[in-house]
Amino acid sequence: MKKIILIILIFIAHCSLAQKEMTTATGTISFEASVPLYEDVAATNKTVSCVLNIKSGALSSEVQMKDFRFKLSLMEEHFNKKYLETDHFPLATFKGTIEGFNLNIIDDSPKEFKLKGELKIHGKTKKINTTITLKKVVNKLEMVSNFKVNTKDFNIKIPEILSMKVAETVTIQTAFWVQ
Repeated sequence: MKKIILIILIFIAHCSLAQKEMTTATGTISFEASVPLYEDVAATNKTVSCVLNIKSGALSSEVQMKDFRFKLSLMEEHFNKKYLETDHFPLATFKGTIEGFNLNIIDDSPKEFKLKGELKIHGKTKKINTTITLKKVVNKLEMVSNFKVNTKDFNIKIPEILSMKVAETVTIQTAFWVQ
């Protein structure tokens, strides 16, 4: 009986120590490329994945580009066929590190950390340096970041006729709840 209890305790300790990653398949990534006086150019994707290594602070996320939803279906069609060519480049990925990450210091009040990594969109990769805000929310870790990218950095061509209606600088907002 003592051996069985000891084996169960070792197994439980191993499982609790072995958890190095927090993951989620729910979160949101939104972007906006609107310019004043024209129709909003914005979309949101709620089917994203994210993995956080709680030992190293390594963070990776992935999003299916075809899952971005716009107010207007025509914008969505142009986004997928003309600008992002999602049949050829179906995924966008981010791989980086939260500098100074320490799960033990995060509580229900937001704490800012530096986030550095590489964002790959449309087959092109660009270094990203931004901040990420972390806080605990009901047994989950909330991670929120905002940053800007330039369409030219990712070889996304906006036709000249639409250049006054679509911004070259795009604001990206991410929110993940990992556990």
